[in-house]
Amino acid sequence: MTLLELSAEYRSHASALQVRICQLRCRLEDTQDTDLRCQLADRIRMLSTMLREARELAVLTERYYDRGYRRNAKYTI
Repeated sequence: MTLLELSAEYRSHASALQVRICQLRCRLEDTQDTDLRCQLADRIRMLSTMLREARELAVLTERYYDRGYRRNAKYTI
């Protein structure tokens, strides 16, 4: 698998995460139960972190070999 193919996979996962976050936000708006609201908010927070990282990694793998690209220090050794 090439880095461009891996980038496409990260973008695909990011879009799936975005859909799930939207579903959970709709459910959160309709829910009155405080325990369930806390659980949904925690899940949304975790998925939002995963979404951000998937997007960052998609850009990193897509532009890895570009000369002028400055890599995110978070993903360098």
